Amino acid sequence: MQKIKKVLIANRGEIALRIIRACRDMGIRTVAVHSTVDKNATHVRIADEAVCIGPGSAKDSYLNESAILTAALLTNSDAIHPGYGFLSERASFVEKVEQHGLVWIGPTAEMIVKMGDKVNAKKTAIECGLPVVPGSDGAVTSLEDALAWGEKIGYPVMLKASAGGGGKGMRPVMNPEEMAEAFQMTKNEARSGFGDDTLYMEKLLLHPRHIEFQVLGDQHGNVVIFGERDCSLQRKNQKVMEECPAAALTQKERDDMIEVCKTAAKRMGYTNAGTFEFMFEDGKFYFLEMNTRLQVEHPVTEMVYGVDLVREQIRIADGEKLGYSQANLVPNGHAIEFRINAEDPENFIPNPGKITLYSPPGGLGVRVDSAVYTGYVIPPTYDSMIAKLIVYAPNRPACIMRAGRALEEFVIEGVKTTIPLQQRLLKNKDVKTLAFDNHWLETFLKNSDSKKEQEDEENSEE
Repeated sequence: MQKIKKVLIANRGEIALRIIRACRDMGIRTVAVHSTVDKNATHVRIADEAVCIGPGSAKDSYLNESAILTAALLTNSDAIHPGYGFLSERASFVEKVEQHGLVWIGPTAEMIVKMGDKVNAKKTAIECGLPVVPGSDGAVTSLEDALAWGEKIGYPVMLKASAGGGGKGMRPVMNPEEMAEAFQMTKNEARSGFGDDTLYMEKLLLHPRHIEFQVLGDQHGNVVIFGERDCSLQRKNQKVMEECPAAALTQKERDDMIEVCKTAAKRMGYTNAGTFEFMFEDGKFYFLEMNTRLQVEHPVTEMVYGVDLVREQIRIADGEKLGYSQANLVPNGHAIEFRINAEDPENFIPNPGKITLYSPPGGLGVRVDSAVYTGYVIPPTYDSMIAKLIVYAPNRPACIMRAGRALEEFVIEGVKTTIPLQQRLLKNKDVKTLAFDNHWLETFLKNSDSKKEQEDEENSEE
């Protein structure tokens, strides 16, 4: 019997709206929280109830634990869904939620702690049988230690902040001569960015792909793995396009890794939604990290597997068993997600402002997850992603063709967006033929900038 009757969504924008829709489908009432800046946001208007939790700054609103807990208690909510970002991976907040008699829709605080710290996560991964990148067996505490590990692992290597994430707190070191400066710079960046200057070291893979596996586990020991997503098209370690399944894998590689991930998740006692992220190079997988939350790119998995992952999160948090086994999860077709940001598509500078016209695409196999509308003012306060275009088709070539049509139909006026970049990528031969890796997009953009500069110079000479 469903015990969760009302859910407070501790987030904003498209993910808040996404969670509200899943709750509505389940007959669950919803409570939106919002900053003063977001008083006219779609998630505020659509939810059954709404509570203002503070001013525009995220630290005073969406990161304000006391305000969110107070809102949940005042509205008699049964549970809190954090979405992604903000408080979604803050273990101390999870503990407070449960101390107040509320249900947390996500992994346990213990699992968030264990997998949130990169050093501990790697140790856990090794214990659970996941393949890892050769690296230090713990924190690298001094320059001498760093040089010793660099020699042992073999250059090039990557210095990483243990508390880092989102591509920050990382620096490549190509040879011993670069180590001293790189070590100090990464340590300083980690201290200022994360309040923790603990570093560790890994072998630097030169041409890897970013492959990740979606996991769901219930409170009764059942675990399933939803196949994989290819998220290799990245700029500064930020994903730009994601697709499911990863067409570059063989069926054996896919099947083997699903089994490895399933075994690892069961050994961990993992519950709710999570993602195992790997680097994949020359037929080998290396554990990168685990995200103990819902992912931005979860819709491509939903489209291919026909499962509402947010609904499943709520069911699991409510104590229900998974209603299917691994054998039931058979991928069907291909899906690609395009992150549409309010940014200049050439220099990627955020471009907040008023949307004067918003007309999303439609048709068979086209889904748009967004919370903006004509007249909506994009604030400069938060992340610049304003929409996700998810396209589905029976196979990858058909999906690319349909995606080109959908991007052409997608009209957003008043602000600059990254739609032109997505269109360029779809037309590129390397993208069509899967001839790309994690570093491809950076090189593509750099070459494009050089070409544009050359054209500008030629035009000025004329």
